Amino acid sequence: MSPSRKEVIALFAKHVSPGKVDTYTQYGMMLVPGRRQGCFIYDKDGTGYMNCHSNGGVFNLGHRNPRVIRAVTKALEGYDIGNHHLVSEPRALLAGMLARTLPHGLNQVVYGVGGGEAIDLAIKLARGVTGRPGIVSASGGYHGHTGLALATGDARFKDKFGPMPPGFSQVPFNDIAALEAAVTRDTAAVIMESIPATLGIIVPGRDYFRKAKALCARRGALLILDEVQTGFGRTGSFWCFEQFAVQPDIVVMGKGMSGGIYPISATAYHERYRDFFRADPFVHVSTFGGSEAGCAAAMEVIRMSSGKKFLAGVAAAGSRIRRELEGLAAEFPAANFRVRGLGLMMGLAFADEVHSLFMLKLLFDRGIYMVYS
Repeated sequence: MSPSRKEVIALFAKHVSPGKVDTYTQYGMMLVPGRRQGCFIYDKDGTGYMNCHSNGGVFNLGHRNPRVIRAVTKALEGYDIGNHHLVSEPRALLAGMLARTLPHGLNQVVYGVGGGEAIDLAIKLARGVTGRPGIVSASGGYHGHTGLALATGDARFKDKFGPMPPGFSQVPFNDIAALEAAVTRDTAAVIMESIPATLGIIVPGRDYFRKAKALCARRGALLILDEVQTGFGRTGSFWCFEQFAVQPDIVVMGKGMSGGIYPISATAYHERYRDFFRADPFVHVSTFGGSEAGCAAAMEVIRMSSGKKFLAGVAAAGSRIRRELEGLAAEFPAANFRVRGLGLMMGLAFADEVHSLFMLKLLFDRGIYMVYS
């Protein structure tokens, strides 16, 4: 017999996170997921919620997508985690599929379990191939909670954990003048989210990344684009950076790559750097990175979400929802909100924190689950 909702909350508070339980209790927004399917999650008490958060793009294809489940179930008939020391058929097949979705030359793949691990590898590689220490990221951005990834983020994520490694700096997002002042001959890479989610779903100017890439090229630095939240069709193109007509040197992916079923992430980099790992192919390893069962999930995700019809559907749905939301903003000007985003990666920008939290609670009480940034 499964524990009651009340028992789950008590156990979670005792052994996992009392702070989360305190916060959700304070705001009257306690959600203990039980059944979930498609775009809906149901509390253990039976209350249904439309999931507009999607865990930052993990559930691009909905909860418990049957095609992804079938792919993983079939893979588990013959595969397990695999051995990262050995040549692997599923990892090879997935890498080939990823390479076909990426610009020419971006065809080298290193696997991880989560986005932070993949970001760490991207930074390690940039420092390794350039021989430089400097990493420039965006203020308000977020790239993960692991070591080097954490160092790229804001103070609220890292200050409690003591000194960070040297060489990291931040500039305002979408400000090419500030970026030009920050990128020097000591800079190994500029790392940015194609659309920074934690910053508030900020869509950059159409030429921002092209200018950033040209700046990096002039000064011998690499451009790393973090597509952990934006990738796999969420914005209406398979990779968000396609809409900005730029070719990064390194692309980091995760979240939606899993299909919401099996954790997997990857770092794809240009073939011009492939010899970096040739001399010592074991200098970077990940025991569970690119699990062979997880590769099956990712390959099915690519099959489903890379087609023109699918991507056109994302773009059309995004346009329709934007029109409706902008209509509501015009009808109720006192709400004072704006719509941001591309495709189905959207945010509502309110005048201040009070209005944002009020709307979050109002929607939650009406069965719509969103998160506050």
